[in-house]
Amino acid sequence: MRLVPAKAEDAGTLTQIAINAKRRWGYPERWIESWRDALTVQPDFICSHETYTAIVNEQIAGFYALGHKDDRLELLHMWVRPDAMRHGIGRSLFFHALERAKALGFRELEIESDPNAEGFYRRMGARRVGLRIRNVEQKRRELPIMVYEMDRVA
Repeated sequence: MRLVPAKAEDAGTLTQIAINAKRRWGYPERWIESWRDALTVQPDFICSHETYTAIVNEQIAGFYALGHKDDRLELLHMWVRPDAMRHGIGRSLFFHALERAKALGFRELEIESDPNAEGFYRRMGARRVGLRIRNVEQKRRELPIMVYEMDRVA
C-alpha cells in the first residue's frame, strides 16, 4: 500500500468510495441520496485540502481529507472501499492524517463521526467531546464529535 496525494482527476473515484462505504452501513437509499452533496468530492476540493489516497494494487482503496477549523484541523472525509475494509487501510490512513496534522503544526484533530465509525476512532485514540444533532426525514441522528490530541502521536 502507498499513501499519495490525491489528484483532481480522482474526484469521481473518491466520491464513489465515500458513497459505497456509507451505503455499507445499511442506511436507506433515500438517506444516501440526501447525503450525496456531503459525500461528493469535487476536483477543486482536492486542490484546496490535504487529501491523500491509499493505493493498493494500483487502485485507490481509500482516502482522507483534512480542513482547517479555528485552531484545529478537521477530518472532513475518511473512507475505505467496502471490499478493502478490515485490511488496515483505515488505520494507515488515520495515522497518516495524524502525521500530516502534526507536520502542519496542529495540536488537535476534530472528527464529526458517523455513529458506526465511532468505535474505530476510539480504538485509534480519539475521545468523544460532544454530539451534533442532525435530522434525516424527521429522525434525530446523534453524530459523535471526537478529538484526537496530537501529543498522543508517537
